Amino acid sequence: MNATQPCDFSIAITGSGGAGAITAGELLLSLAGKNGCFGIMRRSFGPQIRGGEAASLVRLAHRPIECMNDRFDLLLALDWRNAERFADEIPLHSDSVIIADPAMGAVPDVIRDLGTDLIEVPMKSMAGEVEGGRPNMIALGVLAHWLGYCPDQASELIGHTFGGKGDDIVNAARATFERGFNEPLVVEARRARVGPGPCDAATAGERWDLSGNEGCGLGALRGGIRFAAAYPITPASDLLEWLAPRLEALGGELLQAEDELASINMVIGASFGGVPSMTATSGPGLALMTEAMGLAVAAEVPAVIVNVMRGGPSTGIPTKSEQVDLNIALHGMHGDAPHLVLGALDHADCVLVTEWGVRLAEALQTVVIVLTDQNLAQSRALIPRPDYVLPGIPPRRVPDDGADYARYVLTDDGVSPMAIPGQPGATYVADGLEHTETGKPSAAAADHAAQLDKRRHKIEDFDYGDLWADLRGSGECAILTWGSTTTAVREAVERLREEGTQVRVIALRLLLPASPERLADALRGVERVLVVEQSHGRQFWHYLRSYYDIDAEMHSLARPGPLVITPGEIVDAIDNWS
Repeated sequence: MNATQPCDFSIAITGSGGAGAITAGELLLSLAGKNGCFGIMRRSFGPQIRGGEAASLVRLAHRPIECMNDRFDLLLALDWRNAERFADEIPLHSDSVIIADPAMGAVPDVIRDLGTDLIEVPMKSMAGEVEGGRPNMIALGVLAHWLGYCPDQASELIGHTFGGKGDDIVNAARATFERGFNEPLVVEARRARVGPGPCDAATAGERWDLSGNEGCGLGALRGGIRFAAAYPITPASDLLEWLAPRLEALGGELLQAEDELASINMVIGASFGGVPSMTATSGPGLALMTEAMGLAVAAEVPAVIVNVMRGGPSTGIPTKSEQVDLNIALHGMHGDAPHLVLGALDHADCVLVTEWGVRLAEALQTVVIVLTDQNLAQSRALIPRPDYVLPGIPPRRVPDDGADYARYVLTDDGVSPMAIPGQPGATYVADGLEHTETGKPSAAAADHAAQLDKRRHKIEDFDYGDLWADLRGSGECAILTWGSTTTAVREAVERLREEGTQVRVIALRLLLPASPERLADALRGVERVLVVEQSHGRQFWHYLRSYYDIDAEMHSLARPGPLVITPGEIVDAIDNWS
């Protein structure tokens, strides 16, 4: 009988790009869901993608999880090409197991030196025994056996996944899966080791299986987006591919523009016409959009930009994750240009924050930048179905009629009625020039000051409710963070609590405008603050020092990608803080 322990098991599947490591990881995650598990799968690529290195990093557990663990329990290598590039991303421990094809060469020293056990499985030759067989399906069978999953569930999943490619593909995939599942070398090796125990599908509840990019797309649709224009860019392209057919099904449209400048201007044009609109991009694209975003602020046209951050500067590391676009999101526009910057904290938050951003853009008639990153956007997660209710946010304000219409009339809340083109008597000009209340261009100091105050007032004085941050825990020590690092922070705090150390977590969703009074309340009684971020230049640290007066001892845990910050690093930072 196989010895088991409660399931919290981390697996890495590596290979060259195109070898199927990513597909195997996605199928494994889905299979885990059928068995009642929660989990997360990160994709890791080299910049060349096809032919370069590729890896699926999978963590499965009997409880909801949101981040990768500190180390991996099993490494399955389809081949060793460029394996040294992954060594840092896949730390092992003394009890880890390596499964590899001996025909692919010796285990690289950088991995073998870790002293782990090696199980040699001839995956390529085994796949060759089946017409159309592929080694990654052998790998899936091996892992399914190791985890104790039912092969019938896997067969059903394979049929669902590959059914559109024809019976030959499905049958080959099923045959190679079964070959890997029943491989005697694996059966015997698994029997001799303690492995993860089964999860309880009956008590797991309803779960979502989605990526961060898919979550942003779903949130956009829930918020009312019916037009999107964008230029493909890693790692945001997945969002656009997911969104396109679903927009069309709802009567909307996604248009691939010739570049980022065209896409943001299309968004502004569609929004001016009364259609809630968005684009998605990454750092280089956001840089190109800043002039047009300033136009949207000046003309008070709603526009949503989902920016999926990656390593920089310039092209940087387009397939890896960093939180390095915070500065440009906050300060990138020229002139006084009040706008909103929001950050999603986890997969469920991608849905929440994007929907929130769309509704805020429409209500406040301004630019909203929603920040995620590659770590969050291109990972998949099995999570409990989120249950959230957005606070009441009014829709876009439109005039009752065109009588005496003044597009930029000064109001108590700073929001003016925005006419839809064609509305009788409500014609106006929207451009980047400063203007009077009617929209007539003006260089008068009084008009400029009045409109500047108006645009700032509607942003800064709006009641954003409790969504401004996620607050958890108590104690005299607090961790301040934002974005995807929140997930590692939460797990670190759970570990610290088990050690007897109480730590608060304050994860900011609303980055601009700042909320100094709310943060002061959240930090009441706190003596030490650890600031956690994935940034070489400590952008979040400097943001906090610029916008907030924090009366506590502060310490920074900041480093660049591509290695994501782990819960263990955060625990060590707290434990070693003298």
